[in-house]
Amino acid sequence: MAGMPARRKPPCALTIAGSDSGGGAGIQADLKTFVAHGVHGLSAITALTAQHTRGVSAVHVPPPAFLRAQIDACFEDFDIGAIKLGMLANAAVIDAVADALEHHRPRHVVLDPVMVATSGASLLEDDARHALCARLLPLATLVTPNIPEAELLLGMPIADADAARDAIGKLRGLGARAVLLKGGHLDEGTRVVDRFADGEADFASEHARLAVEAHGTGCTLAAAVAAGLSRGMALPAACQAAIEYVAAGLNLGYRPGRGEVLVLDHFKAIAGS
Repeated sequence: MAGMPARRKPPCALTIAGSDSGGGAGIQADLKTFVAHGVHGLSAITALTAQHTRGVSAVHVPPPAFLRAQIDACFEDFDIGAIKLGMLANAAVIDAVADALEHHRPRHVVLDPVMVATSGASLLEDDARHALCARLLPLATLVTPNIPEAELLLGMPIADADAARDAIGKLRGLGARAVLLKGGHLDEGTRVVDRFADGEADFASEHARLAVEAHGTGCTLAAAVAAGLSRGMALPAACQAAIEYVAAGLNLGYRPGRGEVLVLDHFKAIAGS
């Protein structure tokens, strides 16, 4: 409109993940995270879940061709600084995403290898694990598994800090350029230790362990890294900032449902991270 001042274009990030009808994880958590970081959030939905803070009762996976149409539509109109990958459900979905990434060649891809929900429900079919390793790990700027996910990807137990450090090297050996291994499931006393390595930089970030069961932390961490990358941050700095953001969100979290599961307060967290 004539006379209107030019408006700045914010950085854009795309989440390719499942929808959480309870609002605590998945696409919903990713978009909240993007907004909190000043990033315009785009989404391509890989799966629809019927879930809340107490569990997952149903999963519907749309046709891969429709997923590809969502991804292509985003790339046709937006300058995408980074992509966050979450729940991918099965091998056909993984192949569709990998084909799209190979076609569009995004600058950064943050892969959260979602396999198991907080409730214990499986979110990745068994035949999809090989496809994830073979097709997506080599395309990822960063992979962000928790301990059970890393154990499933590697087929080995991770029982202590030495095994965690070894697992990072093995994941990089599978094709991951960088790894942020989340330590919440590893017993290291009163502290939670998240470990990062990319072949050049490495660090371990420690926070006090909270006596809570939380929902959406992994989604939020990967989305926060993608937000940082889309804003031009270096990868180690984006990872450290994302860890601080999740820690702040946990400390400020709340219980919106009838269950005991905590969800993050995204908008207060950005002020405290």
